[in-house]
Amino acid sequence: MDLGAERRLADAAFGLRHVFVRGLTLAASIGVHGHERAALQPVRIGIELAVEDDGARPMSRAPVGHDELSRVVDYEHLAGLARAIVAEGHVMLVETLAERIAEACLADHRVRIARVTVEKPEALPDAVSVGVTIERRRA
Repeated sequence: MDLGAERRLADAAFGLRHVFVRGLTLAASIGVHGHERAALQPVRIGIELAVEDDGARPMSRAPVGHDELSRVVDYEHLAGLARAIVAEGHVMLVETLAERIAEACLADHRVRIARVTVEKPEALPDAVSVGVTIERRRA
């Protein structure tokens, strides 16, 4: 990811922190071809979020060092969301899977931007991976 794009996800001036899960590899039923419906295949998922960060604001009410899981977006929870969505069943398009994951992430009111990447590392024999990256913002 280029530095400019990452800066939009973590920016103290806008009270944002960057929370991410990279390289989450799951066995998924995904694809438009018959052989893709017949067997699970690996997908690699990346989730990057711009999350409200009260600690970044100069007049923050959250004290520095306020060390409680409830005040942050938990990356284990994010991975669990992705696992649950993949477990729901067959999806034809990587775009659809990415949209569903982004929507689930944005359900947390603290998440302002969700950038989701879904890759299929075994889709083409002469490519490292294929896939999509989407970015969705809270209205």
